[in-house]
Amino acid sequence: MSNPGNVAGGHKANLNNPNTSEESKQNSRDVLENQLDGGDVTSASDANKNPNNVQGGIKAAINNPNTSAEKKEELKAKLDS
Repeated sequence: MSNPGNVAGGHKANLNNPNTSEESKQNSRDVLENQLDGGDVTSASDANKNPNNVQGGIKAAINNPNTSAEKKEELKAKLDS
């Protein structure tokens, strides 16, 4: 069975690809909406992640000058929860 995260990623990439047809993009929208919960899928390995590593990654992103202010606020809220 295919990894749902990879499938969703492929369909999302198709939507942003200027070289794909509108018919193909509509198919990807349909699959994302009807079969993949709008593309919001979680990996089975999410439960196996080390919480300290996740926290460290969030802190690194907050201190990264290339991260937008909006995303930094989102990450700070996630860190506080």
